[in-house]
Amino acid sequence: MSSIGVVVAFWLLAGVTMGGALLVFLSRNLMHAVLFLVFAFIGMAGLFVTLSADFIAVAQVLIYAGAVSVLLVFAVMLTPLASRDNGNSLFMLPGVLLGLGFAAVSAFVAVRVGWPQLTGDAVDAQSFVGTVRTIGSALLGTNLLPFELASVLLLVALVGAIALVNEDEPR
Repeated sequence: MSSIGVVVAFWLLAGVTMGGALLVFLSRNLMHAVLFLVFAFIGMAGLFVTLSADFIAVAQVLIYAGAVSVLLVFAVMLTPLASRDNGNSLFMLPGVLLGLGFAAVSAFVAVRVGWPQLTGDAVDAQSFVGTVRTIGSALLGTNLLPFELASVLLLVALVGAIALVNEDEPR
């Protein structure tokens, strides 16, 4: 993040992400909350672009801003109209206070910790080239067993969800 354009883009996208996340929490209408969540997801994808992680940014847009958001819209649309309003929650004030406390502690730690200063030679620039190849070799090389266990777990969850949705009568 050396050029001024990247720094400005980072701060703008960080503002979009934080603003979208805050508006998800404060929005009374659930459809508006889903829309603000999409803004937060797109802001995160933009932050990944500023970090030169293009594949992760595209995956963020396709998976989260696309698929997860559509799933949330369907979930909101299929719920009864009476439960679509967030209303005034009993936990609004404690949640805001807890969030502000967490933000204050995080800011204090970020300011007070002596972070090491990295020079340009500290990070090999070639290690970030070709993120798709790096991710693929990591998933299918050294992390093959956890990757396959996650795929089996997702398959079991999918079969379980289908079994729960099916009718009670046997075919």
